[in-house]
Amino acid sequence: MRLRAWIVAAVFAIGMTHAQAQKRGKTFRVVVWDERQPAQKQVYENFSGNHLADFLRKQASAKNPNAPEFTVKSVGLDDPEQGLSKETLDECDVLIWWGHQRHDDLKPERAHDIVRRVKEGKLSLFSLHSAHWSRPFMEAMNERAIQDALKTLPPKERDSAEVVAPIVPRHQPGLNDPMTPSFVKSVGADGRITLNITLPLCVFPFVRGDGKPSHVRVLLPKHPIAKGVPETFDIPHTEMYGDPFHVPTPDAVVFEEKWDAGESFRSGSVWQVGKGKVVYFRPGHEVFDVYKQPAVLQIIENTVRWLGGQAKR
Repeated sequence: MRLRAWIVAAVFAIGMTHAQAQKRGKTFRVVVWDERQPAQKQVYENFSGNHLADFLRKQASAKNPNAPEFTVKSVGLDDPEQGLSKETLDECDVLIWWGHQRHDDLKPERAHDIVRRVKEGKLSLFSLHSAHWSRPFMEAMNERAIQDALKTLPPKERDSAEVVAPIVPRHQPGLNDPMTPSFVKSVGADGRITLNITLPLCVFPFVRGDGKPSHVRVLLPKHPIAKGVPETFDIPHTEMYGDPFHVPTPDAVVFEEKWDAGESFRSGSVWQVGKGKVVYFRPGHEVFDVYKQPAVLQIIENTVRWLGGQAKR
């Protein structure tokens, strides 16, 4: 009996130690998903996703190589199950996403699975640069747009309201086009409420790929994503995206980016989607060395640590 009691106590103690470690946010799991576009090899010998994964591994093990603060796995679109097996997602707290030319090659059900996990608080989505048009980011923004529209209703009306939100094909808006998302509330003769929602386009009217420099300013210096980042810094060569960005209003805009020709962009934004978080960080490009710039890498590391520290398993 004493032996049994000792075993039970030991198992309980081990369980408590593991739970405490999780609660303190010292152990979490990162998956870097990359389309692995061949053009990336002009700057990143082994693709940008692998480059970022290698960088994050070094930061994770900087204090103790034998006990890294987090683990990092790198996967790609052409891997088995498109790099997104159930096992991979089950072992993921922070999913970093980079895609560009092959957004529609991702099976819709994989994006559904990712966003379901975000809504349940099982993982956070960190979308980079051209991933604004990726299936997971767009679906997450659709969910947030619906959430925002429903929140305008009194609690008693939300459960019975009908939501009509047709998917809009990808297209770039003009500067004077109506902003998305938007919604219209209507009440039928029977008192039934309908929300007709125009979903966000998740894009912007201006793009310029000439590699001219941008100038980044920290808007929220106390936000964890901005920790240790200079108040202002330049990115020597990058693509330009110009506001307005057709997405739901962010909960926080941490960075603003400007170009000498006058364009500007909200370059680091955060949304709550269900119980999870989504972050979009604009800087990046397949043929510019944006992911070799110290301030950019610091922001990526900060974001991973912040999101990972909120992991719930």
